[in-house]
Amino acid sequence: MGKNKTSISLINDIEYLRNTGYSVPEISSLIGVPKTTVFKYAKNIEVHPPFIELLGSKRGGSLFKKYQKEKKAFEEARRMFKDLTLREKTLIICCLYWGEGNKKDFMLSNTDPKLIKVFINLLRDVFKVDEDRFKINIRTYEDLNKEKCINFWSKVTNIPANKFIGVNVLSGKKKGKLKYGMCRLRIAKGGDLLKKVAGINKIVQELSKCPCSSAWI
Repeated sequence: MGKNKTSISLINDIEYLRNTGYSVPEISSLIGVPKTTVFKYAKNIEVHPPFIELLGSKRGGSLFKKYQKEKKAFEEARRMFKDLTLREKTLIICCLYWGEGNKKDFMLSNTDPKLIKVFINLLRDVFKVDEDRFKINIRTYEDLNKEKCINFWSKVTNIPANKFIGVNVLSGKKKGKLKYGMCRLRIAKGGDLLKKVAGINKIVQELSKCPCSSAWI
């Protein structure tokens, strides 16, 4: 097992499997490395909330087949997308906003840290949005650790927690479903950006021969 395998492909496999609820022994068996190696790279990786109950609950051939199919799908995607063009990045921004964004103000809310991170990074890259225009508001719940949620979203967004514009603690218990609550991102003075995104989405509708929604006209 070479250094490159350990540092890139192997670590990616360990992280993905741990994220989706596989135990250290399961990962060791699936990818054929010692448990000590798996533990070294998995010990600080958190299991995503939907998979917590699955951790350690599956064994045998079905688990291996699931892993193989997921890895094959990832490898096919890697061959298809070796890099992203500016056009593709712009379309990703627009599609994410189409599905999750506000139609009256440039604002997007979601509980998925990967979605939030991709969206913010692409806004920085494609539209060169200044850092002081990112306005973050966190929505958490009474049974969640407020400070832990704030620190988590600060790391995801790469925005200092003291720059967040607010934290709303809502009633109810969501610990089993939303470990870190919800992140709401707003772009200050985002009217022009909203119009640009809406215009691109309208073109997508026309080119794909979809009926235009009045919300985007």
